[in-house]
Amino acid sequence: MRTVSLVLSLLVALVAVAWAAEHVIVEPKDLKWEDMGALPPGAKMAVIEGPLDQAAPFTIRVKLPADYKIPAHWHPAIEHVTVLSGTFNLGVGDKLDATKTHAIAAGGVGIMPPKTNHFVWTKEETIV
Repeated sequence: MRTVSLVLSLLVALVAVAWAAEHVIVEPKDLKWEDMGALPPGAKMAVIEGPLDQAAPFTIRVKLPADYKIPAHWHPAIEHVTVLSGTFNLGVGDKLDATKTHAIAAGGVGIMPPKTNHFVWTKEETIV
């Protein structure tokens, strides 16, 4: 029994150390906004964590200006979007059609499966 307890304690310690090595805290004041070249002019991006040039998980914040449109596109991996402010109008299809979108308000989440064509438009500044 003592051996099992020792092994469990060691495992818990190893998990705690691994978690601490990956712990990231980013305050809004620490964000470094830059132009997002992959989108039409006006979008800004701040990298929170992860490499954008590798097939690995990453987290970014994106600021879209009012009256902004992102044409239909897709991503090779699943995409998770949490709306922090404004309204993110998301649609699925091969071309942007504002009448075929769902308005996701602040606090809402959108999840797109890999290779799903989707498009976005905003009426007000929106941060995701």
